[in-house]
Amino acid sequence: MSGAARATARAPRDAAARAAPAPFGLAVAVALLAGVLAVQRFPALPPFAAAVVLALAGLAAWLRPDRGRIAGAALLGIGLACAHGRAALDRQLPAAASGIDRIVEGRVLGLPQRSGAVLHFDFRVDAASGDGAGLVGRRLRLGWFAHPPATLPTVEAGSTWRLPVRLRPPRGRVNPGGPDFERRALEQRLVATGSITGDGETAVRLRPGRGLDRLRERLGERIALALPPERARFVTALALGDTRALSDVDWHVLRATGLTHLIAISGFHVGLVAGFGALLGRGLWWLWPALGRRWPRPQGAAAAALLLAFAYTALAGFALPTVRTLLMIAAALAARLARRPQRAQDAFAFALIAVLLADPLSVLAPGFWLSFLGVAWLIWCLPSTPGQGLVGPFLKAQGVAVLGLLPLTVWFFGQASLAGPLVNLVGIPWISLGVVPLCLLGLAAVPVSDVAAGTCWGMAAALMQGLWLLLERVAAWPASMASLPEPSLPALALALAGTLWCLLPRGVPGKPLAALLLLPLLWPRPDRPPPGEADLWLLDTGQGLSVLVRTTDTDLLYDAGPATPGGADLGETTVVPALHALSTTRLERLVISHGDSDHAGGAGAVRRALRPGHELAPPGWARGTMRPCLAGQHWQHDGVRFEVLHPPAFFPYLRNESSCVLRITAAGASALLPGDIGRHVEARLARLPAEAIRADVLLAPHHGSDSSSSLDFIAAVRPAITLIAVGRDNRFGLPRANVLARYDRYRAEVHDTAGSGAVHIRLGREGARVVERLRQDRRRYWRDAASAPTGYAGAGSGIER
Repeated sequence: MSGAARATARAPRDAAARAAPAPFGLAVAVALLAGVLAVQRFPALPPFAAAVVLALAGLAAWLRPDRGRIAGAALLGIGLACAHGRAALDRQLPAAASGIDRIVEGRVLGLPQRSGAVLHFDFRVDAASGDGAGLVGRRLRLGWFAHPPATLPTVEAGSTWRLPVRLRPPRGRVNPGGPDFERRALEQRLVATGSITGDGETAVRLRPGRGLDRLRERLGERIALALPPERARFVTALALGDTRALSDVDWHVLRATGLTHLIAISGFHVGLVAGFGALLGRGLWWLWPALGRRWPRPQGAAAAALLLAFAYTALAGFALPTVRTLLMIAAALAARLARRPQRAQDAFAFALIAVLLADPLSVLAPGFWLSFLGVAWLIWCLPSTPGQGLVGPFLKAQGVAVLGLLPLTVWFFGQASLAGPLVNLVGIPWISLGVVPLCLLGLAAVPVSDVAAGTCWGMAAALMQGLWLLLERVAAWPASMASLPEPSLPALALALAGTLWCLLPRGVPGKPLAALLLLPLLWPRPDRPPPGEADLWLLDTGQGLSVLVRTTDTDLLYDAGPATPGGADLGETTVVPALHALSTTRLERLVISHGDSDHAGGAGAVRRALRPGHELAPPGWARGTMRPCLAGQHWQHDGVRFEVLHPPAFFPYLRNESSCVLRITAAGASALLPGDIGRHVEARLARLPAEAIRADVLLAPHHGSDSSSSLDFIAAVRPAITLIAVGRDNRFGLPRANVLARYDRYRAEVHDTAGSGAVHIRLGREGARVVERLRQDRRRYWRDAASAPTGYAGAGSGIER
């Protein structure tokens, strides 16, 4: 073939290559992200081999220099996400191996977290006894419980231990608006959770702490020695990314003022350190000009910036926001070292592709979206042009960040800080340009002088304390933070479209109308029952109880979930977020069935957040403004009747037996909430007239214990639907198999929170019906969807197993 013919044949290929998107450009990055994101809506994953085939096909298409590169990137994202998800799920502890005692050896990962009588830490297994060989090399999350708390041992970061443990697969509670622990466990590659057994008397420390985490812990100890505890907590958080000393009150203040993104080490701080590194490099070349003969000054400054940014990211424990910033800095500095120009969007695309290729499951973390979308908005809206000064771009960046991240903040956290935009105008420069540099100077001074380090940290703490006094005042304002209902995916999409419309360049018409697209997210239409009907939400509170009863305009809460001194308060972490997600802003009534901590423990958190108008509790336990609940009391809301059936007047307080029994009647359907009553009270209630005790929906007394749910009681109530509030694999073995058999004898449809998560029931003109079981009806591939009650062995009810 002649040279002219070869040139003619090659011309179409060259034109196609020029038209193809860059292999690491923004279009490819977005396509890769779209593929990874699509997998996160899958209810189940394909086999690992199929996922690998998809990934290889996508990679082959990506490497081709034509327009198919975008489709290839999307296919690669799907294959990688499926492969990583399937591999992570397959490595988790099987349900059949749950509850078995083992001896494991390994290393403590991260910084152990102590709360009262409990010590939590992550643990990488190096060796395991018995059938635990499959755990080697995997990550566990362990809890060490001790009574009294003083007997808890000191567990250093990076130390090696031999521990007796009892493990179970990672399982969490599923509620509206609640945290999804199973998703978080998958993202963090946790294969099991568990506890130290036998009071830890056989636990042995094999080697003391070492490594990067131990260095972070030692530096934190130096800060704690130099400052009072109430001031050291913020210096430790900003210098090392260690937020263990921050209390719930501290986090509330930070959320209410919109400054949570600044307290732990953030991406902006990594960029700040990189800037200091560049200045340091330039200074070295200025002091020793002869260095320029070996390496040009711009390349030396770039290398110094990258080195310091990497060191600071390591001090933060390689948290995702810092890694994202480090990758972007590395991309920009690599172009500088190679003496090639690079745009900000190219560095952004490279960082996004690098993170997704390294760990596609990072999209499950809110920090991924807040980090990348925040930077994307800034690149889109604030192109770098000289001569703008400092104040104008800073104010514009604040406006862009607040508006651009509002939809994601509501989506992930169900909250929006109303005071945040104004507080950030002061907080960002105060912390990032004042407190953080002093914290870093203190770290740099540690090898030289403890006095110099302590002086720098003391100045940083004084600056932070001055700002904190202002933040506490702002957080005390009742309207500082708004809790919003759980949004839908279409509402999020509309809000992001509205945000993009608002942030388009000047001159684009109709911008005021764009604000209307945010309304479904910020002011959604509450899905409440019509007049005369009622909704019941049995919340998933583990081995506790909380039931929300909703009418057209009012809300009643029956029990508030468990809480233990020094332990978790599910009223704060589960019940209140669920009520906010269901658009409950105030409770008309709070009914506490009895005073046990699994029913009444969360009442304080509910009371602070939702200000109930009336409170009822059993006589003998009712306190403060609570009124005693007595048989015969009744009231109506929106055509729905509420009636107390137990305890009668002069009944002594006997804990479970004194539970307030509440019957709800709506449009001819009814529900019975009996608390933890036992057989004796059940026998008394069974003698009531049929019209007074019959119920379509029955909350099984005492979590399905054999001390209740007698045949006479079930025969009197005749429930069509039975709900059981129970924790998965609980130590009490509830619900009992013989209790489930009794309900099966009467053909009751049984749902428990361990298998179904939160359960939504509608009492209406069509009778009682199950509207939604969150674990089954909101399927995700990382979420175990077993629906049969624990230990269920019946055959007649037709319940899915």
